[in-house]
Amino acid sequence: MLAVFLIALFGLVIIGVPIAFSLVGTGFFMMLTQAINRPSAWSVFALAQKFVNGTDSVPLLAIPFFMIAGEIMTRGGISRRIVDFAYSVLGRFKGGLGYVGILASMIFAGVSGSAVADTTAVGSMMLPIMEGAGYDKPKSTGITCAAGCIGPIIPPSTQMIFYGVCAEVSVSALFLGGIVPGILIGIGLMIAWFFHVRKRNYPVGPKTSLSGILKATKEAFLAICLPVFIILCITTGVATATETAALAVLYALIVSGLVYREFKIKEWPHLMINAMKSTAVMMFVVGSAQVAAYMVTTCAIPQLLAKAILSMTHSPITFMILVNVLLILVGCVMDSGPAIMILTPILLPIAKSFGLDPIYFGVVMVANLCIGLATPPVGNVLYCGVSLSKVKLSDLIKASLPFIGVMYLVLLLITMFPELIMFVPKAMG
Repeated sequence: MLAVFLIALFGLVIIGVPIAFSLVGTGFFMMLTQAINRPSAWSVFALAQKFVNGTDSVPLLAIPFFMIAGEIMTRGGISRRIVDFAYSVLGRFKGGLGYVGILASMIFAGVSGSAVADTTAVGSMMLPIMEGAGYDKPKSTGITCAAGCIGPIIPPSTQMIFYGVCAEVSVSALFLGGIVPGILIGIGLMIAWFFHVRKRNYPVGPKTSLSGILKATKEAFLAICLPVFIILCITTGVATATETAALAVLYALIVSGLVYREFKIKEWPHLMINAMKSTAVMMFVVGSAQVAAYMVTTCAIPQLLAKAILSMTHSPITFMILVNVLLILVGCVMDSGPAIMILTPILLPIAKSFGLDPIYFGVVMVANLCIGLATPPVGNVLYCGVSLSKVKLSDLIKASLPFIGVMYLVLLLITMFPELIMFVPKAMG
């Protein structure tokens, strides 16, 4: 049954079948194979039921809300003010625009929960400025794409919502677990950019006076408070992740529409249509993944894999290294959302047998697959970068490799030291 699962899934993907239909087809082929020896196993109604039940989850409602909040931020001038604030603080250094892009991505990550949204919002503003200042175009795009991958790691995170639904664990705890890894990746990228800048004759930005920094901070204060507002709502227990997402939309509307007066009500229908389209695609993939996951569980594939792995090693660290290698390979050819929905039911029971915390395992899994968003050949944020800067994909991949390498080093660090992930959730109870 494991062979049927792998051959059906990757066979359908290779011949160009969309991932959602590939997942449903995989579940169908597994049930068909099982029914050959046991006719009572045949029940297409069970597959349909699992598809519907897979999307019938309250935490999943957070996804469209966070998407809408991110759209309002971009259209309502909040993103621009975040970039201006970052520039006032870091623009004075040599190659400062690179640091500005990283810091802006980290702040914007606290609202969008999406790598593509993060890359688009920050890249559309920063890349033309960096090109005009004489920065290396592929490198500028590479650091922007790498920083965009922080989006789903720092809370909120669409991918963590997917994992929380599959693993039946607290989405709020997962959000908290992603704070330190997200910050470490941002710091790592800044260090990598520092060594790149040393060898380049990049301009030094004008020093912003204290009054200029205070003015930029005042302008961006309400924008910067939005990620803080989200985290405080979750950590204090005032609202669940889903309720917080709805509050984030209300907050973004008030700030963009009433305070900054840049978001126009006539933009609302177009924004909602885009959000509905994106949500429909995501929900279809979620339901399809639940069909495949149901058959994976029914065929006892996790138990078989656990037995095979336990025969090779009894070390949790060795197991996590093997998992990371697997996820790196999967992340190179599959988007993070479907990968999480497919692999969580397979790998999480094995992780639990090694005594690993589901929160720790989930954050490592999400971080790994989010780095895969900048890893060729799939690399969604790479294609986003190509469309923004018009560089060749081959040049962008070459320029991005040092930054991708740094992110994988941080991944190894949080894998080896689980307290880097668990510190904040434990501290917040």
